[in-house]
Amino acid sequence: MTVRTRSVLAFAVDLVLVLVFVLIGRASHGEDQAGFAVTLLPFLAGLLAGWLLRSGRPPLAVRSGAVVWAATVVLGMLLRAATGQGIAPAFVVVAVLVLGVFLVGWRAVGLLIARLRGRSRASTGRAMPPAP
Repeated sequence: MTVRTRSVLAFAVDLVLVLVFVLIGRASHGEDQAGFAVTLLPFLAGLLAGWLLRSGRPPLAVRSGAVVWAATVVLGMLLRAATGQGIAPAFVVVAVLVLGVFLVGWRAVGLLIARLRGRSRASTGRAMPPAP
């Protein structure tokens, strides 16, 4: 798989997870989906900024996920505040935790699986795949 393909797939996973975050949040408060885009846009802008800031880092690296996570939360909250949307402390905490688990978590799980597969191949004498 090429670096470009990995990047596109990683961005798609991040995007889906941000969409899920917004959907869960709106549903948990009994809000209709009419305002979905208004809720999504600040976090989408943060996600895009995070992807620009992580340039040069491998897209699947946990550090890349941390950069994307931080930008998504910080810019998302700043834009929500600038547009008059709520940024209650409890919401900020939930956003930090959930987006952290989502955007960094899937990369950490992938890294763990890759390492475990590498150990399994090493213990059976099979060749290890090239590092991502």
